[in-house]
Amino acid sequence: MDFTIFTLILLGVVFVYFIAGIRIVPQAEQQVVERLGRYHRTMSGGLNFIIPVVDRVRAKFNTQEQVIDIPVQKVITKDNVSIVIDGLVFMRIGIARKATYEILDLKHAISQLAQTTLRSEIGKMDLDDTLSSRDTLNATLLMALDAASANWGAKVTRVEISDISVSEVVQHAMELQLRAERERRATETEAEGLKNATIAKAEGDRQKAFKEAEAIERTADARRYEQIQLAQGQQQAIEMIALAMQSNPNAAEFLLAKDRIKAWEGIAASDSQNKIVVPYESAELIGSLSALQSLLGQAGQLK
Repeated sequence: MDFTIFTLILLGVVFVYFIAGIRIVPQAEQQVVERLGRYHRTMSGGLNFIIPVVDRVRAKFNTQEQVIDIPVQKVITKDNVSIVIDGLVFMRIGIARKATYEILDLKHAISQLAQTTLRSEIGKMDLDDTLSSRDTLNATLLMALDAASANWGAKVTRVEISDISVSEVVQHAMELQLRAERERRATETEAEGLKNATIAKAEGDRQKAFKEAEAIERTADARRYEQIQLAQGQQQAIEMIALAMQSNPNAAEFLLAKDRIKAWEGIAASDSQNKIVVPYESAELIGSLSALQSLLGQAGQLK
């Protein structure tokens, strides 16, 4: 009877001991197990077994992405302007053993490292660069924090500067500077427009003068050509008259007679009532008529 009770007690102790060695680890969690005070293994999500009393769970880590807040702090820029800045660090624990034995407080260490790195980087930048280059600043912080956290079994995935603020005095000075910059750009734009308009007008005037000069030159060429043609025509007429005079001595007298008769016709056609026509040389007129009659007679004989 005593042996049976002892056996039952022993079985109960073994059962309790076995149950105590069962560990169910949640998904996205790692547990560091020590055996007799030394690192033994890392348990991941699922059913795991340990030896009670001999093994113990030293630390538990969540492998999901975690957010570490960068406390608000005052930082001096390169141009000696005091700004207030804060941000967020996103990190994920990948190696639980390193996170347990390589660093005492992982989150606090990353937060402090982020602050010191932030002060160092902003100290190299002017205020304008700090306000306009958040992406560059985020990338620089990410590189520095990721390199340091790799030795601690963590992975920094993203760094975000959430807020950068300046004092009211600095903000007012920035507004004045921005207003002056806008006015300067407006003045430069207006001056550039006036310059372009002046250049365009000058170019238009030059083109107009060029076209006018070209038109005058073409008109002069046309008149010169006309005068040349008239001169050539007159030259040919004179040459023809000269040839006629050589073949017929009365040709010149004939031409003069035609001009005189045409002139007398013009005088006779005038409707003036107070006119007296007195030939300057009546004998020459009669002679011209005689020459004309003789020339016409010759022309009739030729027919």
